[in-house]
Amino acid sequence: MKLYCLSGHPTLPCNVLKFKSTTIMLDCGLDTTSVLNFLPLPLVHSPRLSKLPGWVSKDATVNLEKELKECAGRIFVDSQPEFCLPEKELLDLSTIDVILISNYHCMMALPYITEHTEHTLIEQKDKNGTKTFTLTLPGPLKDAVEVWTWKRCYSMQEVNSALSKVQLVGYSQKVELFGAVQVSPLSSGYSLGSSNWLIQSHHEKVSYVSGSSLLTTHPQPMDQSSLKNSDVLILTGLTQMPMANPDGMLGDFCNNLAMTIRAGGNVLVPCYSSGVIYDLLECLYQFIDNANLGTTPFYFISPVANSSLEFSQIFAEWLCHNKQSKVYLPEPPFPHAELIQTNKLKHYPSIHGDFSSEFRQPCVVFTGHPSLRFGDVVHFMELWGKSSLNTIIFTEPDFCYIDALAPYQPLAMKCVYCPIDTRLNFHQVSKLLKEVQPLHVVCPEQYTQPPPTQSHRADLMLELQPPPVPYRRCSVLNLPFRRRYERVYILPELANSLVPSEIKPGVSVATVSAVLHSKDNKHTLQVILSALVNSHHIVCIQYHVQPPHHGITEVKVEETADGHILHLQAEDTLIQLEEDGTHIVCNNNEPLRTTLRDLVLRFLQKL
Repeated sequence: MKLYCLSGHPTLPCNVLKFKSTTIMLDCGLDTTSVLNFLPLPLVHSPRLSKLPGWVSKDATVNLEKELKECAGRIFVDSQPEFCLPEKELLDLSTIDVILISNYHCMMALPYITEHTEHTLIEQKDKNGTKTFTLTLPGPLKDAVEVWTWKRCYSMQEVNSALSKVQLVGYSQKVELFGAVQVSPLSSGYSLGSSNWLIQSHHEKVSYVSGSSLLTTHPQPMDQSSLKNSDVLILTGLTQMPMANPDGMLGDFCNNLAMTIRAGGNVLVPCYSSGVIYDLLECLYQFIDNANLGTTPFYFISPVANSSLEFSQIFAEWLCHNKQSKVYLPEPPFPHAELIQTNKLKHYPSIHGDFSSEFRQPCVVFTGHPSLRFGDVVHFMELWGKSSLNTIIFTEPDFCYIDALAPYQPLAMKCVYCPIDTRLNFHQVSKLLKEVQPLHVVCPEQYTQPPPTQSHRADLMLELQPPPVPYRRCSVLNLPFRRRYERVYILPELANSLVPSEIKPGVSVATVSAVLHSKDNKHTLQVILSALVNSHHIVCIQYHVQPPHHGITEVKVEETADGHILHLQAEDTLIQLEEDGTHIVCNNNEPLRTTLRDLVLRFLQKL
């Protein structure tokens, strides 16, 4: 059992598990923090950004004056933002059988993987040259992570193509993969539809825990009991703000919002179009009237604002029990429906069109992107940033607010940081692991040591016995667990022929002479034909197969990390030869599969 770690971000994981001849990708998170190195993309021409001076190298060896701009002592890239992709050269991504997604944050790299996998084997880069070049750049560009993996955003066509490959499954629904393992999602309690995953064979159990929460919010509570007695538990996605209490942050958010509105200012809330915003709106629903903010307009601006608010009301399976019961009543599960009906909350796809004519100030605007690099939020930063009456309130924990605000400096508007992260903290996860008792825990190396800025805080790390197995980007782990058993079925006629002998009370044994038949990862003991048995000796059957040039002419051989792939182009058939198994994929052509199987066995016997 091997684990390939393609991402170094602990809350945006991308790992690949090889288990029982299946290759399973666990999440495909996209590290978007790289966009903080870029200038914002304004919706209209910005004279301020266009007048920023270019950066000139002190030794004049690098001429990037047109590419790099300087703002308030910081250097930024003046181009379309790029994102840090998961590692694509650690293994052949085309061999991945299935991708399991835990929540919407952890699927943002999906189009890069599903739509561009065919290029991973031929794409070559001079990494040493790239590293040498990056050393000549100013900070923080010089210290940026995996610059050579950065890519521009995918197109909408690629998004739709990737989503067309997604299969939706319900909580606790069991999905069989090639007869080898079963996977099933469990509610993680973090967001709508978020899940942990169980990966099981008949005798082994692997749990994947990513982005989970024990707090009582709108999602269905976390399913903890199903995680018990795992052989291996892979842990990712703990809170990024272990010292920030979500309830306290919600209180600070409401208080700062009210103070700004009463002073005649506007409030800007950079946010995603799903997730925490549901909790913010529910909190404001209870707060608005008590704070005398009933006449203040609230705007939610996003291309998917309408669908996000509507879909949240109908997916009962994903909601906590209290909200589930309201789905089938005239009362909506979320109170933001009432805010919309009373015109206290209005939603728009963009700042163009109806919003322009209905916009009133002072107001509260929820919009994206939380990085402040693209989206409608850039327009409001330029519009409101020059007034100290206005306030920007950060609630998403994914981006450092100081870095997010850097290209807008000097900034007059007030800034409030109220990160709301409901995911498990170290105390909660330690208690959880004691209850579910996995044999082995695998986690990012960041969780095995205190944060660099708080090296004395031993409570901000995982302390387990045995110690957890840490991983980092580009590491390949041989997990400390070996399979010991495999389930084999026995045909009734063979079982009837067995003569057990009791060797001690309650224990009987019997000798078995049978043929082991394996197909689709299912193993069956079958009766040996009587003509093949002579004096208790099994006569070997000699299979006569046609030589390769008879009927099979076009064979393409491709080397992989674990073996070789033979592509029989005319037959549209693949033969995967690896150290731990052989797979023949031939689209329900049983005669061809049998012939190829015998041919492979014949050659293996000669080795």
